[in-house]
Parts: sequence; C-alpha cells; structure tokens
Amino acid sequence: MDVRLLLENTLPGLGYELVDFEMTPGGGFRVFMDKPGGITVEDCVSVSNHLTRLFMVENVDYERLEVSSPGLDRPLKKEADYVRFTGSLAKIRTRLPIDNQKRFQGRITGIADGVVSLEVDGRTVAIPLSNIDKARLEPEF
Repeated sequence: MDVRLLLENTLPGLGYELVDFEMTPGGGFRVFMDKPGGITVEDCVSVSNHLTRLFMVENVDYERLEVSSPGLDRPLKKEADYVRFTGSLAKIRTRLPIDNQKRFQGRITGIADGVVSLEVDGRTVAIPLSNIDKARLEPEF
C-alpha cells in the first residue's frame, strides 16, 4: 500500500492539503497538513482518528502516527506552493550549484515553466524545480 497516495486521496476530502509525509525510523509516519486559515489541535486530533481507522481498514502497518501543521517554516514541495507563497521569504538549497552557490535566501517572485524566480540581494535567481533539494518558508515577524 502506497501510504503517500492514500493520504493524497484522503486528506482533500476532509478539507486538508497534504504538505509532507515522512516515514520515521521504527515504522512510524509523520503527516504534515494545512488548510486555509491554519491548523488547530482539533484538526490534528480529527485527522489522526480518521487515519487510524483508515489504516486499519487498508491494513497499513505502522508503529506511531504523528499529525501536525507544517509550521511557520513550511516546506515548499510542489509548484502550487511557489504560486501560493509568491511574495514570501524562502530558503532554498539546490542539488547542483547555480553561480557557484547552493544555498539561497530571498523573496519568491514567481514561477514559470518549472523555474522558480527568487529575488536575492537585489538580483533575480532562476532555480529549476528539478534542481531544488530542499525549500522552506522563512518566517517573518
């Protein structure tokens, strides 16, 4: 059973977006979800209870289930994330260097044809999605 696919098909029907999914050492699952307006503790409890029953029905074997919001430093995984968070500050690490650099922090200015535009120190850096190793929002206070 592909647990990620199961989550991608289940969470939207409950009104949530799957942000990320991790398997933990020892056979556990971590589910990070979001919805407009943010996630409450009650949301986490409700989804955790639903997934516990779903996993039982689907015979998904696991040791521990953790359900939470993605946090202020939310990971950016999909093209839609970059569209949604255009104008936000982000940290991006690339697989391969761009101009001899692999770590960038700047403001997302858009995405087109699979290439993220990031304004870094007054210049625009074009980063292909395929070259992004890890990306997160940078909280602003």
